[in-house]
Amino acid sequence: MTAEAGPPDAAGLPAASRATALATDIFQGLLIFCVVGWVLDIPRRVFGAAYYTEQLLAVCLGFTLALAFIASQHRRPRWYDWIFVALSVAICGYIAVRYEELTYELAMLPMEGIIGSLILIALVLEATRRTSGGILVIIILALVGYVFIGPNLPGDFQTRYVSPERLVVYLGLDTNGMIGNILAVAVLIVVPFTLMGQVLGRTGGANFFADLAMSGMGKFRGGAAKIAVFGSALFGMISGAAVSNVVAVGIVTIPLMVRSGFGRARAAAIEAVGSTGGQLMPPVMGAAAFIMAEFLQVSYGAVVVAAVIPALLYYAALFMHVDLEAAKHRIGAAQVDEDVPGFLEIMRSGWHFPIPIAFLVATLAWPEIFQIPIERAAVYATGMLIVLSLLFGYRGKKISIMEMGRAVLESGRAALDIVLIGAAAGMVVGALNVSGIAFGLTLQLIAISGENLFILLLLTALVSFVLGMGMPTVSVYVLTATLLAPSLIKLGVAPMAAHMYVMYFGMLSMITPPVAIAAYAAANIARVSGWTTGWVSVMVGWSTFFIPFLFVLEPALLMNAPWHQIVWHLARNLLGIFMGTAAIVGYGFIPLSLAMRIGFGAAALAILMPPNAFPGAEYLDWIGLGASVTVLSLNYVRSRSLRRQPVSA
Repeated sequence: MTAEAGPPDAAGLPAASRATALATDIFQGLLIFCVVGWVLDIPRRVFGAAYYTEQLLAVCLGFTLALAFIASQHRRPRWYDWIFVALSVAICGYIAVRYEELTYELAMLPMEGIIGSLILIALVLEATRRTSGGILVIIILALVGYVFIGPNLPGDFQTRYVSPERLVVYLGLDTNGMIGNILAVAVLIVVPFTLMGQVLGRTGGANFFADLAMSGMGKFRGGAAKIAVFGSALFGMISGAAVSNVVAVGIVTIPLMVRSGFGRARAAAIEAVGSTGGQLMPPVMGAAAFIMAEFLQVSYGAVVVAAVIPALLYYAALFMHVDLEAAKHRIGAAQVDEDVPGFLEIMRSGWHFPIPIAFLVATLAWPEIFQIPIERAAVYATGMLIVLSLLFGYRGKKISIMEMGRAVLESGRAALDIVLIGAAAGMVVGALNVSGIAFGLTLQLIAISGENLFILLLLTALVSFVLGMGMPTVSVYVLTATLLAPSLIKLGVAPMAAHMYVMYFGMLSMITPPVAIAAYAAANIARVSGWTTGWVSVMVGWSTFFIPFLFVLEPALLMNAPWHQIVWHLARNLLGIFMGTAAIVGYGFIPLSLAMRIGFGAAALAILMPPNAFPGAEYLDWIGLGASVTVLSLNYVRSRSLRRQPVSA
């Protein structure tokens, strides 16, 4: 897994000094060393030493803050940046050394705890602003302001009184605040997967997946776009980050789609939608999925199982769209170079890449057999990948030990924004917990919706979408999971479905204007307007705005039903998505007239309506199925008659 928007290479910074480059390498090396050492339990196994997890988190946060101040800007660090670096390392080091004593003293609100927490909070907010933008910082400050004015508000908006000193210490040092569970997930789980993603990308893994997609899909109609869909899905299985996926896969697929006949904006949109789905694609989903497992107190494997069908529906919908679009515009096979290898040659050269992935999947599928924590499995898989890549390489190219070391080292900066978001998100959760804001908001949302689940779903989707503008998916998920998901659960939605729902809609801001970060990244490669690409992405990924409603109202789509129901609901929804996609594209077996497009669209809405949405909805499904058979048959018969007509001279 890689970060949503990784910081620039130290070597690429204008006038970067050797001291800056050396400091950057030292801090990111220390970060990776500490995380991997802790995950492998080296302190206890080798030195017989035992530490609190919070001590490790404090140390890693200090290194991450230092990196943020010297390596996250497109400029040479200023003198005050080095002061921030020194403060970060000193304060976090002090917390790590004195953590046990501080835990006993915090209830008394010692002055050193108040001052240290205040400085640490300020450093995290500034580092977050530099790496992820100011929106999350503004939201945190707004929540802190609400904590102080909340006791004076009426009714359900009223919160309990919290003194400024208590709030500062709670946010900065309490395990329910910054140095808590969310930061632990970011450091102990996301960083190892980031390491794996970096190594995979540097050793030729991205090329392996792209070549597989090219050999499997390149010869069919719309082959270039299908390569983009499959390549993004395959790379998303390990990456789990939209922008990184766009950059890794889109650099190959977008020009290929343009050469094949797709418009630049549509090519960029297809890649943006495909890459965004990587956050839903098992086995390595986005960082938010690991935090979801922590929130729900379930295994990460349970989250992966629940995500399988939503991910399948997502990519099936995208595949249908590009296939029908290619048929409509008569776009044939991908125009690839003659030296592109075949499937057998690709597997002969890259046979070793699936081995670490298979090991990772096995540890998720059978945890009772392997009994390996997910983070340790990621480190083991990375070790396999390193050894196999050094021995065998890919397509005649072997990575050197120096290059491998650089890939491992730069994982520290690749994980930079995720770790900082974990710390900032801890402050969000801390402010909500200490004041009781979340409980009041839950009651207000239920009251506004009139206890109507469908209205509450629409309201939650809108709020999730708005919060997602300009923020990484992890930040959006933490906010929506604490503010919005409880209201859905209160009205009877299963906790897994509620959390998956808010994560899904927060993720969709990656392809929807005005922000559309993934769409803008793809547009940059395609050299086309990001705004236009964003709106084309919405049209290409239309079904992604329906799928969350489906799995909330149909538990079978989250694997929470007997197998025969799972298969039936999956097949029914796939048909509905196909009918809707055909209506939007305007093509079935042949181009559709306006009346036929309306017929296809109406059939799609009827099929996609969950059977338990309202009394009698199950009959609407059968009406939709009957209408689908009718309009498809008419379109097929019409296509056959057109083929039989003689071509005039």
